Amino acid sequence: MSFLKKKDKMKTSAKTTDEAIRLDIPEEEIWTYQVEGLAAPHINKPFKNFKAKKILLTLVILVAVSLSMYFSIRTVQNETFEYEKNDTGYTLTKFSNTGFIRELDIDYASSISYDEGNSDPETNFNVDKDNSIKVTSVGPYALNCDGTVKVINIGADVEYIDSKAFYSCWSLERIEVDENNPYYCDIDGVLYNKDKTVVMNYPCNHDQYLREKHGISEELNRVTSTEEYRQKIQTYVVPSTVETIGELAFAYVNLREIYLPEGLRRVETLGFFKLHEPGEWSNTPSLDNIYSYKADGVDNTALTDKEALGEIYLSLPEGLEYIASDAFSYNQVLSYLYIPESVNYIGHHAFWDTVYKEGGELKGVTEINVAADEESFRKAELGDQWRPQYDYMLFKKSVGIVYSAERAK
Repeated sequence: MSFLKKKDKMKTSAKTTDEAIRLDIPEEEIWTYQVEGLAAPHINKPFKNFKAKKILLTLVILVAVSLSMYFSIRTVQNETFEYEKNDTGYTLTKFSNTGFIRELDIDYASSISYDEGNSDPETNFNVDKDNSIKVTSVGPYALNCDGTVKVINIGADVEYIDSKAFYSCWSLERIEVDENNPYYCDIDGVLYNKDKTVVMNYPCNHDQYLREKHGISEELNRVTSTEEYRQKIQTYVVPSTVETIGELAFAYVNLREIYLPEGLRRVETLGFFKLHEPGEWSNTPSLDNIYSYKADGVDNTALTDKEALGEIYLSLPEGLEYIASDAFSYNQVLSYLYIPESVNYIGHHAFWDTVYKEGGELKGVTEINVAADEESFRKAELGDQWRPQYDYMLFKKSVGIVYSAERAK
């Protein structure tokens, strides 16, 4: 018996293995030689069912390419319009402007198609509608902060519009509703529910529409706030049928005077939030005065005839019950506030930041006049920091309340 070292055994094994797999194949047979147990090479020989397999492979490739193109197109469309199925049709959940859509129809599901031969981004697309798919609602923030759309057309079948649907659409001038819509209407481009008991959206840039309508230059306001400009562009009369100022209804708009009907019962969250001079980033507040009037049958939202409003008085209307959170926040030009005895709810920060200091002097809403006596008023539900506050030494101090106050003449 002979004994090999481990190293020698490994060399012998490797050599044996190497010799076992070495094939002595004549050179002229190298491409056709058949190894035992393996299929013969198909050199210059047709595969079985070759044509059928080729057709099948071609079809698979075509289907894959078609699906890829389909989903690619769908992705492009979804970059502009997104919808979700609801019980009565479809909800517009998101609209992402191409950058050049200035008028938007909300009636049927839409998509974008592009003209490949046109390189101009302002004109190289079409908005295509599928008339078999009705849009019946508009979801919250569907047009969030859009800065291009000027006109929105609401179709006859739209039955629900979220109060935040057109949030901060800085260029929006008008919302027009199909006259056959049973749920909504508009008054000169301002959105209301059908029976005009709720004002829903006064477009952010409605003053631009009014300037064009009356042929008044914006520069006129820059030079001096003329009586004509103030009356025609910056004054709004809420119809006497209105009972509710909707959420965000007048947020960020350019108005100096508001006339509210005595039948008004509620001002919802952010209803009159931060009214300011024209411009998306303007920080110049505009709301000077809130008036109330007693007349019925008022549907003219322009202040053309004060006598038609009957008795007019300063500040919030008698009969108002509910003032929601941030309802009048950041209106620092407002200087007088009177809360009628009928109010039983004031949300948090309802009048926040309506007072400020200038040269050490308090300006804006420096005190709050309340019709009720202190005991009665404290029975109302009052949210945190509903009163405006100002810097006082190292602290914040709320403005005072004058109870049992008489309304200013």
